[in-house]
Amino acid sequence: MGNDRDREGNAAMTRVLLTGGTVFDPASGRAERADVVLEGARVLAVGAGLDGDSEVDCAGGLLLPGFVDCHVHVCLGASLGDPGRLPRSTRPLSAVPALRTLLDQGVTTVRDAWGADAGLRLALREGWFEGPEVLVSLRQVCTTGGIGDHWSPRYGPVDGAGDPSLPDPVFDGPDQARAVVRRMVRAGADWIKVTATGSLALGRGVHDVQLTDAELRSLVDEAQRQGGRHVMVHAHGARAAEQAARAGARSVEHGTFLDESAAEAMAEAGTWFVPTLSTSHGEPTEHAAAHRRAVRLALAAGVPVAMGTDAPVRPYAEALREIHHLAEAGLGAAGALRAATLDAARLLQLTDDRGEIAPGKRADLVLLDGTTLATPALASRVRAVWRSGHRVRGSARPLG
Repeated sequence: MGNDRDREGNAAMTRVLLTGGTVFDPASGRAERADVVLEGARVLAVGAGLDGDSEVDCAGGLLLPGFVDCHVHVCLGASLGDPGRLPRSTRPLSAVPALRTLLDQGVTTVRDAWGADAGLRLALREGWFEGPEVLVSLRQVCTTGGIGDHWSPRYGPVDGAGDPSLPDPVFDGPDQARAVVRRMVRAGADWIKVTATGSLALGRGVHDVQLTDAELRSLVDEAQRQGGRHVMVHAHGARAAEQAARAGARSVEHGTFLDESAAEAMAEAGTWFVPTLSTSHGEPTEHAAAHRRAVRLALAAGVPVAMGTDAPVRPYAEALREIHHLAEAGLGAAGALRAATLDAARLLQLTDDRGEIAPGKRADLVLLDGTTLATPALASRVRAVWRSGHRVRGSARPLG
């Protein structure tokens, strides 16, 4: 199979023409007829009357940039049952079908929100199996008693995920906050994930503020010192989300109960919002209306929004439903597709490489049946996927 560098080099002399399709530009929100030429792992040209060494007929289809999922757990699919009865190897191995499922839907980049270690990133880079590119956070760091602190009143620490590649995530105080960032960076983390409230799924502590201002500022400052890394903050409640914004966090995850004050603080700080609406909408809960309101408040305040699914809270195969949830929550079809492509790449600071179909960008593309931007049932429309210029077979149907 080879790695991405091999593919780019081996395919450098072959120009693949994607012709007859309509190309979506997330920056403008428009979709217009255009040809696209791929050379190796990159987009060579976009326009009319182009040619290539080989041709793919995209007539009647819509070409979009590869989707970016900014909040997913690719190694936790098997742990939703009884992880205590499963071998440790189950966790990383469960990522293989999860990543395949995401890739077949056109998800070509993901930010893992805890559970994947640096070895998974290496395996994908070396081409041991196919999937989206994975940015890892390793663990969700937390203060004592937070949702990343796995502890039982009978047995004490019961950390089934812990091993050297997934370091101890628990800290207390600003100095320990710096130390936990350093532990994660030492083990290969691209991002630092911290939990500032309890869990909606567990039904406790969702409005708590579990970190002090000093602790959160130390996390953000130390992450920045360590190679310019950023912090993503799990926060359901408004006060924790507001605190995260004022501390300089890059993104707030979930934000189920944002209010005007939190949204204004996020807008002022330039903090991104990753709502993960699937957590309340996949099987509608009593929190769905509050969650939609949070998105509307964020949009009204000017908070930038990016797509994240929180799968496997809902199955990986339902990932593209998040785009539809965003559209219905106020982004509209074009805005939701932008949140899943260009804006998601902006959050992850990857716009120099992906997020739109443009010359020089990585050739991550999705071809949908039909040229409409309508977001219902997107997964059923996926005709083909390219990642780094490599045509993904999987569930994609032949073109022609």
